[in-house]
Amino acid sequence: MEFLLISGLVAFLFIGVMLSVSPLLGSKQLSEYEKNSPFECGFDPVGMGRLNFSVRFFLIAVIFLIFDVEIALLLPLMVIPHCSNYIIWGGLSALFLLILSLGTFYEWQEGALDWKILQ
Repeated sequence: MEFLLISGLVAFLFIGVMLSVSPLLGSKQLSEYEKNSPFECGFDPVGMGRLNFSVRFFLIAVIFLIFDVEIALLLPLMVIPHCSNYIIWGGLSALFLLILSLGTFYEWQEGALDWKILQ
């Protein structure tokens, strides 16, 4: 217990020192027009620098992150039965998987999982 307390305190102090020292050691360059302008082989930029962003790609990325977190929540379910009642574990696991399945079917019905190129 003491080791965890001491290591947490050392980590907290280390982070505090790093955060307080970084502005002092950072670069002190003056902002200039040339440094802030986009570089295109010496030519003036043509067109707008921003590209259109696909909302469908964003939705797929968010769904991937959600499923990634859900998989991270599923992994401890393999260890829990050794520490608890099997009936409670089975019920909670089934409930979690049911919610996960219903969410997947809902996303499928809404068309968020369709990855097609729109023309």
